[in-house]
Amino acid sequence: MHRHSTVAILVIPLLLIAVAVQLIGQVVLERITIVLFINLVMVLALQVYMGNSGVASFGHIAFMGIGAYASSLLSMTPEAKASALRSGYPLVEQIHVPFMPALLGGALIAALVAGVVGFPLMRLSGYGAVIATFAFLVIVHVVLIHWSEVTNGPRIIFGIEQLTTLWVTVALGLLAVVLSYWFRETSLGLKLRASREDEHAAASIGINIVIVRLVAFILSAFMTGVAGGLWAHFITIYSPIAFYLTQTFLIIMMLIVGGADSVSGAVVGTLLVTAIFEGLRATENAVNMSDLLPGSLAGFTEVLLAAAMIVLLIRRPQGITGGYEIRWQHIRGLFSRSADADQAALAPADREA
Repeated sequence: MHRHSTVAILVIPLLLIAVAVQLIGQVVLERITIVLFINLVMVLALQVYMGNSGVASFGHIAFMGIGAYASSLLSMTPEAKASALRSGYPLVEQIHVPFMPALLGGALIAALVAGVVGFPLMRLSGYGAVIATFAFLVIVHVVLIHWSEVTNGPRIIFGIEQLTTLWVTVALGLLAVVLSYWFRETSLGLKLRASREDEHAAASIGINIVIVRLVAFILSAFMTGVAGGLWAHFITIYSPIAFYLTQTFLIIMMLIVGGADSVSGAVVGTLLVTAIFEGLRATENAVNMSDLLPGSLAGFTEVLLAAAMIVLLIRRPQGITGGYEIRWQHIRGLFSRSADADQAALAPADREA
C-alpha cells in the first residue's frame, strides 16, 4: 500500500492548489495555474519516455505543435478556417468536431507521427539520439512554417475558440500523473528502466529494447499532443515559433530540476520552476515599468533560470528528488527525524523535566 502512496501524495497538493486558485478568483493567477497544469502534462509526457529510458529527447515540443495545430483545425468552424487560412484544403475546412474529440484527434495524429519516425530513432542512444531528436524538432518547425495550407505559414493562426478551462487542465493534469505512474509500474516500464541501466544486459534476457522504447515514445507523444491542444485552445492565437527552442528548454529544465527518473521529480520540478519563473518575470516587469534602470531587463528571467539550473545540477545531478518517488514512509520519516532533532536539542534539565 505504501508503495503506491506516491499518486495520492502528488495528486492531493495539486488538487488543493486548483481549489485555492478557484476560491481566490484572480484572473492572472488562474491563467498561471492553467499554464502550470498544461506544462505538467508535457513534463510528465517527457518523463514517460526520457525518464524511464534514459535516452534524451529534444524533439518532444514538435509533438506539442502537431497536437496544437491538428486539434485547432479539427475544432475550428469552416468559416473561421476560411478566414484564418489564406489557402486551406477544402476537405480540412469542412471538418468541425467538438473540443474533446478534437483534442484526442490532435493527440492521435501526434502519436501516429511518433510511431512513424520513432521506429528508426529508437535504435539510437547517447549523442546520436540527442542529435536525431533535435533534427526532428527542426524538421517539424520548418514544415509548420512553410505548410501554409494547414498552419498559415509563419503568420499567426486565429479564430480558435477558448475552450480550455482551469478544471479541464486540472482533470487532464491529474490523469497524466496517474497514467505516468501506472506506466512506470507496469512490466513495460520495468523493462524500459532495465534497458536504461544496461542495454546489453536487458537485451540478453530477451527485452526488445526498440519496441519498449517505441511504445513509451508513442505514449509520450500522445500526452504531449494533448498538452498542445490544451495550450492552443487556451492561447487561441499563436505561430510556429511557439513550439521551438524556448519551450523545449523550459520543459526539459522542469524535468531535470525535479529529477528525470521519477514521476515525483516531474511534478516537483514543474511546480518549482513555474514558481521561480513567474516570480522572476513579475520582478522583471516591475523593474522595467518603474524605470529604475536606464535600460530594460530583457532576458533577465531566462538568464537567472539557466544559472539556477547549472548551480542545482552541480549540487544535485539527479535533481531535487534524486530520481526517487516520494512515498508516505519518506514523509513520515521526515517528521520523525524532525521530532528526534527537537528532542535532542533539549537541554538535559529540560529532558529530565
